[in-house]
Amino acid sequence: MGISERMGDVLGLAVESKLMRQVAEHPVRVQHLAIIMDGNRRFAWKSNIATGIGHRIGKEKLEKVLDWVLDINIPWLTVYALSTENLNRPQEELDVLFKLYVEGLHDIADDPRIHENKVRVQIIGRRELLPKSVNDAIDYAEAKTSEYDTFVFTVCLAYGSREEMIDAIRSIAEEHAEGNLSLDAIDEQAVSERLYTGNMPDPDLVIRTSGEERISNFLLWQMAYSELYFTDVFWPSFQKKDLLKAVRTFQDRRRRFGE
Repeated sequence: MGISERMGDVLGLAVESKLMRQVAEHPVRVQHLAIIMDGNRRFAWKSNIATGIGHRIGKEKLEKVLDWVLDINIPWLTVYALSTENLNRPQEELDVLFKLYVEGLHDIADDPRIHENKVRVQIIGRRELLPKSVNDAIDYAEAKTSEYDTFVFTVCLAYGSREEMIDAIRSIAEEHAEGNLSLDAIDEQAVSERLYTGNMPDPDLVIRTSGEERISNFLLWQMAYSELYFTDVFWPSFQKKDLLKAVRTFQDRRRRFGE
């Protein structure tokens, strides 16, 4: 490593340390962070490596980001890993992804840091669209962490927010038809409770990587008053300083909640 590279690393650590201190000292806290992890494939193409390797680097990045979130003390982390639309990708790519999900869920469930920090792992989405191997891994991770409640790590797999809302509407319609839910009782809370995220607070901050500035059928109901932060960095290249910058931006914004 040359002198310029070493200097760059030192400066980078100094910036990260300063941001970490600012985040910790600020009175505004992020309670629920949601991330649209985008850019694995474009990172692979740009780096002239196989798409599968890009996805693997993205998986390893998620494990690091979970550590950073624990460092910052954000109690709820939700990530968009696989949309229902993504299931239309070539089967070869899906097979790679499914293998990574199985591996990643087992790694997380067996990680001492998960148990030391009492992190509950949960997966939301249309699990019936996923192969048995992935569902078995989901069961394993959820069972091993089910008693924890200090931190909650939610992975959205085979997830689509419109599908989620359709399921909630069907549930409400069935309950009303059976006489168990009156029309007057159908309000925002009734809908929220019947979403996949019914036991979760709405996200305060939503980050999307890779330069795309859209929300892609992710937490449409829950994101009504979330602060959005877009970065050009591809997900595999996302660094702790990028996360801290996003949190600092959130802390300096004034949330109006429609007022």
